[in-house]
Amino acid sequence: MSNFFRPNIGKQGRIARGVVGTICLIAGIVLVDFVLWLGLIFVVAGLFAIYEALRGWCLARACGVRTKL
Repeated sequence: MSNFFRPNIGKQGRIARGVVGTICLIAGIVLVDFVLWLGLIFVVAGLFAIYEALRGWCLARACGVRTKL
């Protein structure tokens, strides 16, 4: 199982996930005032993308999906 969680993305992928995570987090915080469930989904997705960026790990790649970054 530890092989599943080893870092599998480079600097460019980490930056991309960090940017996407930040955008999702900000959008989620704004959306919570209008549509609670949608805002919460965006917040959780944003936090997860930021986690992936900090860890250098991509869930899709760990599951065998080929990604560009």
